[in-house]
Amino acid sequence: MDETADDGASSGTRHRTLRAAQGGRFRAAASGTVSAVAAVVVGELLAGLLSPSLSPLAAVGGALIDALPPGVKEWAVSLFGTADKTVFVTGMLIVIAAVGGLAGILEQRRRFAGAAVMAVFGLVGLVAVITRAQVTFGAVPVPLAAALAGALLLRFLIRRLQEDASTDAPVPTGTGRRTFLQVLAASAAVTAVAGILAGVWRGAAAGISTAREKLKLPAADSAAPAIPAGAEVSLDGMQPLVTPNNDFYRIDTALIVPVIDPDTWTLRVTGMVDQEIELNLADLLAKPLIERHVTIACVSNEVGGDLIGNARWLGWPVRELLSMARPQAGADMVLSRSSDGWTAGTPLEVLTDTRDAILAVGMNGEPLPLEHGFPVRMIVPGLYGYVSATKWLTELRLTKFANDEGYWTPRGWSERGPIKTASRIDVPRQGKRVSAGTVQFGGVAWAQHTGIGKVELRVNRGTWQQADLAPGISRDTWYQWQLGITLSPGQYEVQVRATDLNGEPQAEEPRPVAPDGATGFHTIRVDVSP
Repeated sequence: MDETADDGASSGTRHRTLRAAQGGRFRAAASGTVSAVAAVVVGELLAGLLSPSLSPLAAVGGALIDALPPGVKEWAVSLFGTADKTVFVTGMLIVIAAVGGLAGILEQRRRFAGAAVMAVFGLVGLVAVITRAQVTFGAVPVPLAAALAGALLLRFLIRRLQEDASTDAPVPTGTGRRTFLQVLAASAAVTAVAGILAGVWRGAAAGISTAREKLKLPAADSAAPAIPAGAEVSLDGMQPLVTPNNDFYRIDTALIVPVIDPDTWTLRVTGMVDQEIELNLADLLAKPLIERHVTIACVSNEVGGDLIGNARWLGWPVRELLSMARPQAGADMVLSRSSDGWTAGTPLEVLTDTRDAILAVGMNGEPLPLEHGFPVRMIVPGLYGYVSATKWLTELRLTKFANDEGYWTPRGWSERGPIKTASRIDVPRQGKRVSAGTVQFGGVAWAQHTGIGKVELRVNRGTWQQADLAPGISRDTWYQWQLGITLSPGQYEVQVRATDLNGEPQAEEPRPVAPDGATGFHTIRVDVSP
């Protein structure tokens, strides 16, 4: 009887001890997670003070993006669209938190083992920082300081955990657990608040937002032509003819928006030129600026996709700047460079012909938004963005396609990217149920730098019916269209195709976005109810 009681007591003690061990590991992992996230936050805060344009998180993320296979990037853009960076950063933070949890368990088992993991974090951040184009002297110590902060916090939390667990009882007291959890919760709360402050601080560290708001754009010497009457179709659900800045798509490789002081910004023209040139923002704003509506598109835009937008841009023609530099014989490409090191290779003839390729400083009547290239970006009608639309522009280098290539070319994309003629159905939406009778269809079509001649629809692969095409703003913008079709109850497949002003119809054969843009007819299903 006594032996049975002793065995039961022993079993209960072992069970409580096991639960205590499991709880200890969980609290150690939580300590590591909080410490790792705190290290990231410290890195962001210090970067805001010492290196606003580059933080350890941005450097590591940028290096990972560069190393990813093109197919993975394309998958991310097709799945998440303009939210791809948010998803990527979230994924990075989850991994950092998980590795931090492992560091906490290791630190509990052996002193300084978890700190070694934090040191690896710091070294990875240091290597990433010193290999990025935006690196400055101030950016170099930031990842090491962040790692040190994470290691110190981890040692502090694990020591408190061990102190509260050190008791003669086989199970730590509830008071000890509560004390530790209070310390852990306080550390997590401070980290969260500091994270919020880091985001605010990084955004305003160099006063860039304020400088942008205070920047007064000059009036254009050549104003944008007036939008023709009837150019915008009045149909519920249609996208605006001119895309608002807040709704304009953003696809680029910058994990965190580059921070560029407009007072110190310069643009250099180098390479195969007779005269190298450097100008600042004041120089650029003093030039005779032009204002034009131009539609730009991402090469990753799927058939029917929304990675395309139309805006009114203000800037100086690139050809004027290049004529001052006097390109040398044999040069056939301009390699434009962003402040974060990203590059695009643009055919020289496209930047020196009569099209309105500009160094843009304004978008829809205001200075460029930070995420769209402030203070200066490139806008080139007729080319996909990956070979033309460089944001946060810092250099134009005259060179040859045989000698140089832009960021995306070695990653499987074609070296020249003319935008393909395409069209899209915006109304009604895919799968939307509508009432029988006359169903109003509407959408957009584009053939930049050529213009749209007609748009047609067909139902269930039947006869093509010509839509009412609204007048375009110019051949460099998209056109809106609409067509009423009488439909009885049932399900229908509806397709759209566009033909440009040269009489060339858009390609019917479905092709993926790589290597030079998707093709095919946008097709939707419409459910018609009685």
